[in-house]
Amino acid sequence: MTDKSENSSLISAIEPGMTVLDIVSTYSAAQEVFKRWDYRAGECICCNALFESLETVAEKYNLDLVALVQDLRNAGDNAKPGA
Repeated sequence: MTDKSENSSLISAIEPGMTVLDIVSTYSAAQEVFKRWDYRAGECICCNALFESLETVAEKYNLDLVALVQDLRNAGDNAKPGA
């Protein structure tokens, strides 16, 4: 069992080079984050960019990469990996 401090350090490990699949398979809370960003992208990110890095997703859909990474990290602060 991981405590909150360990979980926070894991979430802070989310980096722009990670794929959408890597993130959602480790942090289920990330699915909700991507769903919130779908409207900005104009399509389902998890459906159409699952194997893309966050950097590529941000470039492809003209998204704010820093804000996306921060949103993912914030969501993960309140969730356990794989939960």
